[in-house]
Order: sequence, then structure tokens, then C-alpha cells
Amino acid sequence: MSLFRKSRAPFARLLVAGAGSLVAVGSLAASPAAALDRMPPPARDDLGSGDHLTVTVRNAGGGRDGTFELYCHPGGGTHPDAGRACAALDRGTHWGKDTFAPVPDDSLCTMQYGGPATAHVTGTWAGRPVEATYDRSNGCEIGRWDRMVPLLPDLRA
Repeated sequence: MSLFRKSRAPFARLLVAGAGSLVAVGSLAASPAAALDRMPPPARDDLGSGDHLTVTVRNAGGGRDGTFELYCHPGGGTHPDAGRACAALDRGTHWGKDTFAPVPDDSLCTMQYGGPATAHVTGTWAGRPVEATYDRSNGCEIGRWDRMVPLLPDLRA
């Protein structure tokens, strides 16, 4: 029986010492994580200069069709209104949300037709790949398009 006690005593000491170390390490690890939760998202300029979109517009009429390159942070490219397009995208970008998300499948949309215009947007925005299509086939799609003006041409009457 004394053999059992001797072998358990070192194990118990290791267990107590190990538990104390884990508590100390856990408290150190929790502090930075808690601090990160309180930190605001990085400023747009801190994300690097990877914001580049290619916008292809078809059937919009009035000289608005074509393929345009848009660079943001700093702004530039062949887009006709790069500065305002970048500013609108910055305002519409929210932490944890897809700026270019499609209309949800379960949406109730008005049965109105906004014309034959279509747009295709590809590239990188806020460090994430973008592959989005736009049309004006119903009220939800028209609203989605209009939220992207001036990245997409303003087709409101």
C-alpha cells in the first residue's frame, strides 16, 4: 500500500503544478482575445491595396455599356467615376457581411421589370474574391442594382 501512495504523490504534485500552469497560460491567452473583441475593424487603408474590380455592363444603353477597371485605396482605373464608386463601396462594406451578396432565395419581390441591363463584377474587395451578377428583372434585383450606383450605372428614371 505504501508503494501505491508513493507513486500517486508525484503524480498529484504534477497534476497540481500542471493545472496551475494551465490556469496561468489560459489567463494570458484570454487577455489578448478579449482585447481583440473590443478592437474596431481595421481602417480600409490598413487592408492593403488589393481592392480591384472589373465591371462589365451590357444593355444599359446611353453609352453606359462596356468593361471598366476600378482600383480603390488609392482610387483609379478606367471606371467613369472611380472616386465616388470606391466611396460608395466603402460605405456599403460592413464587417462580416458580403457587400455583393445576391438577393436571398426566399425574398418577396415586386413583379416589375427594370429593363434588359446586366452587369458582371469580378475581382477582389476587402481581401475577398468577388464574382457577382446583376440584372433588373424584379423589384429586389432593381434595388440591389441601385444600391451599387455609382459602381453600376444609374438607370433610375
